[in-house]
Amino acid sequence: MNESREALRRLMSAFEEHLTAVAGRRGEDDVAVDDAYDALAEAFESYESALDDEFGESLPVVLDDSDELDAHAVEDEDELDDDIEEFELH
Repeated sequence: MNESREALRRLMSAFEEHLTAVAGRRGEDDVAVDDAYDALAEAFESYESALDDEFGESLPVVLDDSDELDAHAVEDEDELDDDIEEFELH
């Protein structure tokens, strides 16, 4: 249980650090936000792994590992409009 408790403490700390980074963002490409995002994802995975190892439990949340749906990706409005026209998505 100590492993899970410590992993939970690190996860909660990662949430706090992510919020601090986002609230203090210095532009769209702020490396601190990206680093906090990555640290939060890693802490989440560590916590879920500890829960599984110790209790055979999982969380009701799934992290998206695909590069295509990166939360930090910038959408191109013109490209989206072209897709709508191409596939007749009106």
